Amino acid sequence: MTMAANVVEDLPGTRAQALDEIGALIGDRLSTTAAMRLQYGEDHTWHDKAEPDGVAFVESTQEVVEIVKICARHNMPIIPYGAGSSLEGHIRAPLGGVTLEFSKMNKVLRVGQEDMDCTVEPGVTRKQLNTYLRDTGLFFPIDPGADASIGGMTATRASGTNAVRYGTMRENVLSIKAVMADGSIVTTASRARKSSAGYDLTRLLVGSEGTLGIITEVSLKLYGIPEAISGGVCPFKTLKGACDAAIETIQMGIPIARVELLDALHVKAINNYSKLTLPEEDTLFVEFHGTEASVKEQAERFGEIAKDNGGLDFEWSSDPEERNRLWAARHDSFWAGMAIAPGRRGFVTDVCVPISRLAECVTETKRDIDETDLIAPIVGHVGDGNFHLNIMVDPDDEDEIARTKAFSGRLVERALAMEGTSTGEHGVGLGKMKYMEAEHGAGVDVMRQIKRALDPQNILNPGKIIAV
Repeated sequence: MTMAANVVEDLPGTRAQALDEIGALIGDRLSTTAAMRLQYGEDHTWHDKAEPDGVAFVESTQEVVEIVKICARHNMPIIPYGAGSSLEGHIRAPLGGVTLEFSKMNKVLRVGQEDMDCTVEPGVTRKQLNTYLRDTGLFFPIDPGADASIGGMTATRASGTNAVRYGTMRENVLSIKAVMADGSIVTTASRARKSSAGYDLTRLLVGSEGTLGIITEVSLKLYGIPEAISGGVCPFKTLKGACDAAIETIQMGIPIARVELLDALHVKAINNYSKLTLPEEDTLFVEFHGTEASVKEQAERFGEIAKDNGGLDFEWSSDPEERNRLWAARHDSFWAGMAIAPGRRGFVTDVCVPISRLAECVTETKRDIDETDLIAPIVGHVGDGNFHLNIMVDPDDEDEIARTKAFSGRLVERALAMEGTSTGEHGVGLGKMKYMEAEHGAGVDVMRQIKRALDPQNILNPGKIIAV
């Protein structure tokens, strides 16, 4: 990973100088080669590529501090990069700049078994953390599907399949160490589980998508590994019936750990991709955590609710191998969706609504998909009202691209009209900035004032969340 002189010479003088100074600091861990810049200027989304001027593989908080100071002197944008699994263009560099790549900052710094917490560097992934914790009897439950980095999950306020029981990153981050736009280091909170001391800086940075500070350490809540886990699959006669079953399960107070909706098209896709033989109907994947007796009772109560809402054969099991096979298929749903439409590109989006409006929103969305003649499998963390679509778009079909963008806009408008949000967990990034005013109104001006106060030069992931 070496500097490419021809690339640097093409930059404005001050940016070239910034890269020279960063290269002097970290040596061959800075790359400005065309291939590396392209790699970090693309992701799995539909957004146009936007390459950084260089990629810096950082190894410590102090290196981040020095790089931020260099970038501040030369007005150089900084784009934090975790695992690259974000879905709204967060890691693109629309104004150029330097990408800070955190894969080398991947240490678990501390595990407090008695306090059920830990502190990690931002490049630690969720799977890496749970492997490290395996012998402690503890686990970290937030599971967005991809093996995302903890820093990226914190920055995007990630959630996922377990959120209905364990919450999102917002509820599970205790404290953050971050480098601010002037190079100062801030620790947002102590390890105490609650505090009334001052502004809640932790929650301010959770979900800020790298626009307010650069995360270099995260302290997290951990949970005891359940004594027993059971899971199962239940097909339904209708999409509405599946949604209603999920809603009633939550309203009845059943402490379900996961409840995932897959429409019939998505079930067909994962059958083909993961070699399963599930009935190709609108389906719920469910999972229960607790004691042997409690998970049995939860599964039986869910089965009764499902039957009342048109559920067909509900099959559940406590066998870890069978459960893992099903959830692996669920986590591969993006690739399964891509496989049903070779040559197309995935246009991934999500919304979230109050669970009382979930069935209405999902069924209206399905009708809209059919009327718009799109291929768009639906999958959702329906226990908290959140669902996703992976719209398969022919990149050479301008009419289909236009229909897809119009459909996506209607989806967001539908969710907002139902007092929901334009994004339940993907974040705003580049893709959903245009909906911020409609969702937050005057609140966007407050956000803009915060951004300007903390990052007056607009060097921290500029062009994301809000225009300043």
